[in-house]
Amino acid sequence: MRSSIITCCLIVSTFIGSPTTADDKPSAKRPNVLFIAVDDLNHWVGYLGRNPQTKTPNIDKLAARGVQFTRSYCAAPVCNPSRAALMSGLRPWTSGVYENNDDWRKVISEDLTLPTTFRRAGYYACGAGKIYHGGFDRKSDFDDYLKREGGGAESKGDGGVGGIRFAPLDCDDSDMADYNIVSYGIEQLQKKHDKPFFVAVGLHKPHMPWNVPKKYYDLHPLDKIELPPYREDDLADIPTGGQRMARPEGDHAAVLKSGRWKDAIQGYLAAISFCDAQIGRLLDALDKSPQRDNTIVVFWGDHGWHLGEKSHWRKFALWEEATRAPLIWVVPGMTKPNSVCDRTVDFMSIYPTLCDLCGISTPKHVQGSSIRSLLADPKAPWGTPAMTTYRFNNHTVRTEAWRYTRYADGGEELYDEAKDPYEWTNLAGNPKLAATKSELARWLPTENKPDVGRGDEATDAKPAKKKKRAETKAGTL
Repeated sequence: MRSSIITCCLIVSTFIGSPTTADDKPSAKRPNVLFIAVDDLNHWVGYLGRNPQTKTPNIDKLAARGVQFTRSYCAAPVCNPSRAALMSGLRPWTSGVYENNDDWRKVISEDLTLPTTFRRAGYYACGAGKIYHGGFDRKSDFDDYLKREGGGAESKGDGGVGGIRFAPLDCDDSDMADYNIVSYGIEQLQKKHDKPFFVAVGLHKPHMPWNVPKKYYDLHPLDKIELPPYREDDLADIPTGGQRMARPEGDHAAVLKSGRWKDAIQGYLAAISFCDAQIGRLLDALDKSPQRDNTIVVFWGDHGWHLGEKSHWRKFALWEEATRAPLIWVVPGMTKPNSVCDRTVDFMSIYPTLCDLCGISTPKHVQGSSIRSLLADPKAPWGTPAMTTYRFNNHTVRTEAWRYTRYADGGEELYDEAKDPYEWTNLAGNPKLAATKSELARWLPTENKPDVGRGDEATDAKPAKKKKRAETKAGTL
């Protein structure tokens, strides 16, 4: 059984030669990296086609420049563990980081992280915004980091339903923190660097509150808003572990009672459009940079988001809506414009792929495989599924054809993704599919570290109650 996912794949040497160690290639000849992270952005982006109401012309333009992955998944459907895993190369079941209030710094040393690996290889690493999670940032991993994001307009709006917060604002883009975060990225792209650079830009929106300038709400008139495909009885065949995650008596019940389901969707779409506008500013700066043709761009969202599907809101679940997020790669000299890759990958591939492309030895602790072969040929063979973990010993395995989920209490879900893309029919109890379940289950880890924030192995471990209530009230989860 596997505690890390490793696959043998074809290495195609069409970009800056074959993979090398850090000592083999002078740092000045290595490509730069523009590392773009977006918070709470699910697959409601134009190029993925999941929701035709969304308007993301700039993200779509980036997707058209390189390889867009149609089946890309987070390591955990929660901000903190998702980012801790991606940035360290350690999966949640290895680190024990499962929750937003788990201080990953206690178990992930500075020498393991992605920016540290690049700095040791001779890169200048800098960043702004949300790369790590909130109060658990470790800016010492970088040579420079934006100290004050500014903004603050987003905190002035008041509106929404319970913990689902949204409101149009009477302000300019420049009054928002994300505007200043992108401005920092733009400044770095415009600077003359004496080393190859690793520039990380982390946008907060569309994280709640969905408080953005009113002009972005105007792009999505309320009378035109449509609800996502859903079934009122969708939880009927879901085991106890999944129903606990859905919590239909919580946000969804409040939204239904308010009659403002469409208003909430409008708010999320508006926040996405605001985010897209900031991405446009960053891409324009890259286009004007003399380093454009020697800069790798990787764009990712930290996890998905539910807006009523399965009577669930937010992330915190193991279904498609919570686990799928955009992944785009543009690699000069390798990726071809308008390339589409339908292979299932997860974001644990980002760390080793960047090392591979930049001629840096991938650290031995990294639990993920380079997808260099898929960047060179999106149709190349790929036998590794995507894996997502939420809390202790709850895992889902996603292949091109299937999703298999096993909860800590033994409950199971199985979905035929080709016939059932919204995962409405749980086939786990079908004896004819026993072999399929067995094949998928072999990818599940056999060892799961206890939650570092609790020190036990509770199957439905929860964050500290006081903190969770406070964050929910503020609309920050």
